[in-house]
Amino acid sequence: MGSSVITVEGKLSQNVVVMRHGDRIDNFEPLWSASAARPWDPPLVDAGLVRAFCTGRKFRTQLGFPIHRVFVSPFLRCLQTASQVISALCAVDDVDPTVMTSDGLKLDPSKLKVSIEYGLCEMLNREAIRPNVAPKDGDFGFHTSELEAKLPAGTIDHSVEPVYEELPRWEETVIGARRRYAQIIRDLADKFPSENLLFVTHGEGVGVAVSEFMKDINVYEVEYCAYSHLQRSVSVGENKSFTAGEFEVLIHKTQTGISYYPSNMDKVGGDPLAEIIPS
Repeated sequence: MGSSVITVEGKLSQNVVVMRHGDRIDNFEPLWSASAARPWDPPLVDAGLVRAFCTGRKFRTQLGFPIHRVFVSPFLRCLQTASQVISALCAVDDVDPTVMTSDGLKLDPSKLKVSIEYGLCEMLNREAIRPNVAPKDGDFGFHTSELEAKLPAGTIDHSVEPVYEELPRWEETVIGARRRYAQIIRDLADKFPSENLLFVTHGEGVGVAVSEFMKDINVYEVEYCAYSHLQRSVSVGENKSFTAGEFEVLIHKTQTGISYYPSNMDKVGGDPLAEIIPS
């Protein structure tokens, strides 16, 4: 993978990919949460691991630009998704099309760097996390060192200071969470303006990555491992100063998984909260 972003008319072109995690177990096994030690933090099913790895392989062969840095929500389903995607991107050899997961792959961890970012976490409210599975004391039990251990060895960049040092408060509003997603996308992009970034987050975050930067549309569905591709021009000056244009959402004909409609279509009776994207 290359070491620089694409150059367009003498300017850097920064790419940001925002993807949803893979298939979570509690949507396939309804009784899973009843006996789970951490019912608010479901893992992926095997099909979710496969989907994540295949999406990573797609990124490797079809994006047309290298991913330099990955930021991941602290929830287990996102960590597992990121691990599979990172493995596909960091594989030393071209990935055989018959290989469906990262098992046994030889990796070159120097190809990219990874960080946990609490600002990419799930919406912390009853709309996204059912009250009967949320931790009673509000402690989700995330410890950064334990989270990092779930990602491929050698990829963690310990020099990066997170935007969010801890989780947002429980019972944030839907509108507040959407503002958080929009701001964290901008904040992380501004921290690394000369790098292409991948954010592994949740359905609502991917939806915001489209609706915030594409005028007059509402997103109503984000499939597992669906992703949005944002791009902006960046001019880097002296002393790490830079100026950047607005993000543009690039929707490719071959890209699937995100469904939206024009805002002027009265699809949901005008209620801005009616389309909560499944987590």
